[in-house]
Amino acid sequence: MNIAIFVSGSGTNCENLIKYFAGSERVNCALVVSNKFDAYALVRAERLGVPTAVTPKAELNNPDVMLPLLKKYSIDFIVLAGFLPIVPSFLIDAYPRRIINIHPALLPKYGGKGMWGHHVHEAVKEAGETETGMTVHWVTPVCDSGEIIAQYKVALSPEDTVEDIAEKEHILEMKYYPKVIEEVLNNL
Repeated sequence: MNIAIFVSGSGTNCENLIKYFAGSERVNCALVVSNKFDAYALVRAERLGVPTAVTPKAELNNPDVMLPLLKKYSIDFIVLAGFLPIVPSFLIDAYPRRIINIHPALLPKYGGKGMWGHHVHEAVKEAGETETGMTVHWVTPVCDSGEIIAQYKVALSPEDTVEDIAEKEHILEMKYYPKVIEEVLNNL
């Protein structure tokens, strides 16, 4: 099964996924796609021998660009790993229940447009939450509203800074996201 990993940033999850599936006979990280030319995730992917493509907003939203690109690499499944743009409806239609996302909070809390990365962790801190976590969910046309596949929690203390919250949540992502993806793919 060929997967494409969509990224916008530094790519720690992307690198983790590529390494996790490197020896798999069933899953191949066939392509890394970014909406940003300067995403460090592209460097990480290239160092690990995974082809990359950059699709700025106009190209991302163009079916005549995206669908042939994904077909070229025989992509069966799309994994979002820190990908910030809204996935266009034509991709969701082309890959029904074959696109998943990771969100740095326990959805439905702290989801929706503009709620990513530090924005989420700041909101969690400001609300005085006693726990946070990560959510893996199916991608739908409505941001962060797809059916939840898995959630993992971590306790917070009042002394935790926004950076502490981010680090605790990131540890969960690194540990569980590859395993959740593997389980989803095994059930297809």
